[in-house]
Amino acid sequence: MRLALIVPLAAASVFAIVFQAARASGSERRVVPLPVGTNPGGAGAGTPLKPAAGHQLAIFAQGCFWGTEYRFRQVPGVLATAVGYTGGQTKNPTYEQVGDHGTGHAEAVLIEFDPAKVSYARLLEIFWSSHDSTSGNRQGPDVGSQYRSAIFTFGPEQQAQGLASRDAEQKKLVDRITTEIAPAGPFWKAEDYHQQWDEKHGYESCPLPRHARAKTGS
Repeated sequence: MRLALIVPLAAASVFAIVFQAARASGSERRVVPLPVGTNPGGAGAGTPLKPAAGHQLAIFAQGCFWGTEYRFRQVPGVLATAVGYTGGQTKNPTYEQVGDHGTGHAEAVLIEFDPAKVSYARLLEIFWSSHDSTSGNRQGPDVGSQYRSAIFTFGPEQQAQGLASRDAEQKKLVDRITTEIAPAGPFWKAEDYHQQWDEKHGYESCPLPRHARAKTGS
């Protein structure tokens, strides 16, 4: 069956995205193909994911996706979000499969935003300031490649801005930034119970105080 993915921050603010339900490990799973081309295979193949007119998409990974989603949902101009898995090889992975480190995916948040209200450059500033970009495959107590720092970009302009922001951030830090910056590939929407986890439970579950060491005078 075909369903509409609606992840609102407000009644008039939704993802206008259509996706297709699929089956994996005996339970319903959903895949959200990306707007750059189409998902190369699996459920939902050929179904484009497009933001509403005048809006843009961004994908960030910075550890546990519960906390990442919560932080970006507080930003004026961010219209809607969904957490999921991206940057890996396996189609339609489950949370358990990603956690076993065999799929190569990162936990990430897909964001729809209004560039007239918040710029991509501002989202990058929030990204860099809200986690440790030098810690490799971990954030705080969470260890594994699924918790790596990454920016998945939509188009050459976002790619250029991401790389430039990384260079600027590196000048402030002692340790080498390990953040991956790459064009967005298939984004697999996570299980429903992960979506807006912190809002459902009434607290920020994955606070990520920044621990990257700044250079003296930075």
